[in-house]
Amino acid sequence: MAETPSSAQVPENPAASRVVPAIKLENVTKTYNLGEVQVHALRGVSLEIYPGEFVAIMGASGSGKSTLMNILGCLDKATHGRYFLDGENVSSLTKKELARVRSHKIGFVFQQFNLLSRTSALENVELPTIYAGVRPQEREKRAREALDRVGLAERAMHFPSQLSGGQQQRVAIARALVNTPAILLADEPTGNLDSRTSVEIMDIFQKLNRDHGLTVAIVTHEPDIAQYAKRTLEFRDGKMRLDVPVQNRFIAEEVLPTLATVDEDDIDALADVPPGAHTSNRDTS
Repeated sequence: MAETPSSAQVPENPAASRVVPAIKLENVTKTYNLGEVQVHALRGVSLEIYPGEFVAIMGASGSGKSTLMNILGCLDKATHGRYFLDGENVSSLTKKELARVRSHKIGFVFQQFNLLSRTSALENVELPTIYAGVRPQEREKRAREALDRVGLAERAMHFPSQLSGGQQQRVAIARALVNTPAILLADEPTGNLDSRTSVEIMDIFQKLNRDHGLTVAIVTHEPDIAQYAKRTLEFRDGKMRLDVPVQNRFIAEEVLPTLATVDEDDIDALADVPPGAHTSNRDTS
């Protein structure tokens, strides 16, 4: 049986009971009809995630964690139950209304980066501002600021093929931040990265959470990655089985000095390639 949100780390100050949850699910179910077969992906999930929390969602394949992430990100709707995002009941919104919510309140980071290969880092980061209706003169300013926040200001005009896997993920994080979302959702954000680069990405998440108060929720199957969060939600068979604070939490900026430095020769060579000399089939990640 999952612990109640009040027994988990939500949030850390006495005024917590008066804070509106960033995310609140009330008895949410999700059923997929596959012909004559019904698949119960979520079975009555209730939870609260408060502003400024950093939560890791864990579980084996088929546990319901990816379905949960899709619902949290307004990419899918629950079959039953209610979902409140930043105090707004989004359970019954239309697809168009959900798209508006996604555009203004949620930032997404994916395992596969999902960058446009023939588009510069700056232009990739600008894309969400176009969908959000941001004025052209404001788009580039926001995109450059977001790249600066993830340490890639100097690579703004480089194409994805001229960036390492870790740098591509940083661009993806900048893209998720460009519309100043209330919540950052990351689905297996370190799944394609080596150990050191994974910790560098977790360092970015921790600093965004600590220094900017951004609410962060990540899906991961890696227990060591979950140790960088503040709270763990574990799913099995469509139900939340565990909801606990992270004990002995890892701090990325303390872990990084203990790890071997990645050989930067290939990355530096790419950086010397003129941004316009792009080859779309080149894969350096």
